[in-house]
Amino acid sequence: MDRAGTCAGPPPGMRPAGLPRMRGSRLASPYVRAPVDHIAAPLFPPGLEWINTRPLNIYRLRGNPVLIEFWDFCRPNSIRTLPYVKGWHERYGRLGLQVIGVHSPGFPPSRDAGAVRAAVSRLGISYPVLVDSEHEVWRLYENLGWPARYLFGADGMLFHYHYGEGAYEETELDVQRLVGMQGPVIPPQRPEDRPGAVLRPQSEDEAGQYSGPYEAGGVWAVLEGEGRVTANGRELQIAGPGCYELIAHERSTRGHLELSCSEGARCHAVCFTPGVA
Repeated sequence: MDRAGTCAGPPPGMRPAGLPRMRGSRLASPYVRAPVDHIAAPLFPPGLEWINTRPLNIYRLRGNPVLIEFWDFCRPNSIRTLPYVKGWHERYGRLGLQVIGVHSPGFPPSRDAGAVRAAVSRLGISYPVLVDSEHEVWRLYENLGWPARYLFGADGMLFHYHYGEGAYEETELDVQRLVGMQGPVIPPQRPEDRPGAVLRPQSEDEAGQYSGPYEAGGVWAVLEGEGRVTANGRELQIAGPGCYELIAHERSTRGHLELSCSEGARCHAVCFTPGVA
């Protein structure tokens, strides 16, 4: 695996494809400069809830570049990407970049709009977030997984797209091109984010309360409820839905997870994130 990291797949029953009118284009690389210049951003469906803003119209955003980020607060890959997305909003928002988070749930706890609002507040997200609980926007984009980002130019046409973690430097350099500036990019937040880092493939995610062997740079659990969770002797207090980091290694490591949950705490899945080889 290269430094692109992982891209969790679509919700059950959703067929992965690509952006509208992108069928047949090459998707071999998770970071791709758009192969054509006539793929327009779809309209946002009416009636969906927005956070941090009034409902936005994609046509009225013409004249400014727009970064669309599909995410889920219950997915570790989305949480690990968040510092970069927040940083781009802070750096380039004053230069015209419009960042929009599309929250499309992948687990039952993240389907609730109230939980999404609470997560946006807890995570310190100040840019607009569209609550896509029924995956309406997801289907319009024929999105492939979490996280996924689509960068559109001032003309409303796709400039590049990226699936999964990674390609942060490439994305930021393209944002700089679109806003007309040059400068240093946000430094890597983790060793596995560094340009040229070689990652070892991590174990597949496991449904439910998993205990057993794994190989990864990090171990996370998707939890909800109130209670205690113990992972290899480390105790965490759970007070709401979200993804919680259980174990962090300096590099990809083989280990064995022993996970237990007290009454009142529920584990929906155990997820693994990549580490440096």
